[in-house]
Amino acid sequence: MSEHKLPATQAAHVLDFISHSPAQTERIGQRLGEQFVAGDLILLIGNFGVGKTHLVKGVARGLDSDDLVTSPSFVLVNEYRAGAARKHMPIYHVDLYRIAEAGELTTIGLDELWAGDGLCLIEWPERAAALLPAVHMAIHMQHLSETKRRLRLAPHGQRYIDLLDRFKGITFG
Repeated sequence: MSEHKLPATQAAHVLDFISHSPAQTERIGQRLGEQFVAGDLILLIGNFGVGKTHLVKGVARGLDSDDLVTSPSFVLVNEYRAGAARKHMPIYHVDLYRIAEAGELTTIGLDELWAGDGLCLIEWPERAAALLPAVHMAIHMQHLSETKRRLRLAPHGQRYIDLLDRFKGITFG
């Protein structure tokens, strides 16, 4: 899942940029959410407080969800619903921080979430690294200052290369 392991053909498609506020992180998430479809797997990588849940709030908004988005740290999985235009597609927001060993993942049916009928966003995906599909979008988030964050969107697979190309065109012209 490290950005250093991307094949050269995918590394050319990585997008780095700076978010200057939680509101901007949510707007980035919203633009991304508008591109996501059922079956997409998004890995959110970054330390505590970097803005992963803010990004998910934006993704939910981009999918026309009116649900309250909160961190699933203590429940492992929160499920939200996209709006009617997205046929009320499920949005699975997973937090694996409290997972101590990979065996625990079988009890929550993680593979069913990313192989199912919804969008799956996973915080702390390194806890399930050996189980994750090779095809996904990794979003690396890093603190730069109290309000600034570096976001690196790294596509793994042609689906996500195409998605990121569309995102760039819509967002940056």
